[in-house]
Amino acid sequence: MAVTSSKAGLGWRAHTTLAVLVFGYAGFFLGRQIMSVMIEPIKLEFNATDSAMGLISGLAFALVYAVMGLPAGRLADRLPRVTLLAATAFLWAIATLLCGFAISFWMLVAARMLVAITESPVTPASLSLIADLYPASQRSLAISFFTGAPTLSAVIGLGVGAWVIDSFGWRTGFYLIASPVLLVSLILGLLTREPERGYWDKPYLSEPPRHSIMQAAKHLIANRAYMLVVAVCALLSFSGFAFAMWNTPFLIRSHGLSLQHAGILAGVVTGISAALGGLFSGWLTDRLVVSQRQWLLGVPLLGQSVALASMLAYLLWPSGIWFTVGSLPVPVAMLWCAIMGFFTVWWVAPCFNLLTQLVSPWERATALALQTICTTLAGVGLGPLITGLISDALIAFADIESLRYAMVLVNLSMLVPLYLLVILYKKRIT
Repeated sequence: MAVTSSKAGLGWRAHTTLAVLVFGYAGFFLGRQIMSVMIEPIKLEFNATDSAMGLISGLAFALVYAVMGLPAGRLADRLPRVTLLAATAFLWAIATLLCGFAISFWMLVAARMLVAITESPVTPASLSLIADLYPASQRSLAISFFTGAPTLSAVIGLGVGAWVIDSFGWRTGFYLIASPVLLVSLILGLLTREPERGYWDKPYLSEPPRHSIMQAAKHLIANRAYMLVVAVCALLSFSGFAFAMWNTPFLIRSHGLSLQHAGILAGVVTGISAALGGLFSGWLTDRLVVSQRQWLLGVPLLGQSVALASMLAYLLWPSGIWFTVGSLPVPVAMLWCAIMGFFTVWWVAPCFNLLTQLVSPWERATALALQTICTTLAGVGLGPLITGLISDALIAFADIESLRYAMVLVNLSMLVPLYLLVILYKKRIT
């Protein structure tokens, strides 16, 4: 178990480095999110099918990202993380520019897979850095800022991205999102200092273990508390990604909204509420763990309980318009959606914080990479797919409402991670 040092904080250097990591992470994730508004023009130019677009926007990226995750995490545990991230940002920007230069569909697929390879070290290396920038009692809020970056980039960036792509073409979109990441690469490479690894954990471990990548993985898998937290993260990602993918079609089918109106509500309401909820949960966790470290589990347990209740209320609420904003109709159910969005991210910062404390400073990046692999496969890979399969199976019984009940069934899976959180809480693993 990591021991929190009483040393003074790293001050403005920590906050500046965190700001650079947040800005960079938002840029990396915008590269994923902007694909949703590129689908139609890319499909038209290359005469691609919907299945082919599904490959390029999801599966091709997710599989490569998952396969490269563990080696990338091991690199972050062995190399200076600031240098690794600077190189990663530069190579990512080059790979993204190659997407814009693609002259065939399969060249674009290859370039997207290269993007996934270059992006794989980002999350484990960044979170490992944050663990050395902030003590455990201040780490949750810092992690909240980092993990909240994609939400804000989606709210702000996709609107601008859609305008750029509509006005100047999809290739310009790739050129645009590569530019700020190149800037991040320069800042990290020239101006950012690598913090001492294990700065807050020196009494715990002073020398790196000499493990191969397979030995490191086996060591982590043997850590039962760590694996239970990873299972919680993966299962919550399973339901979370399923909801994110299918929320817009749900609003169209069950509440009669247009595609434009449903997309706006799904993005703005859940995006803003999740961003606020993530920051609040990080702040709250840091305040509570000072007196009782069990709140690293208590906050996710409380948040996900409220999230599940409000999620079921949202999905089962009958159609009906609450009020309108200009020409935008807002269903009554969106109140529950906003509440759900606020609480559904309460697990992220405390669980990531706990993961950094359950492993050695010299295996944090590998541990976080393994967690990312599990959440990517469960969330991006299985969540939306299983929801769609259940929805298709229920058409004969529920007709147009089949998606509503499929989403209910999938989100009931949240009961399993809630049960695991109770087990962890009772065992007092913190």
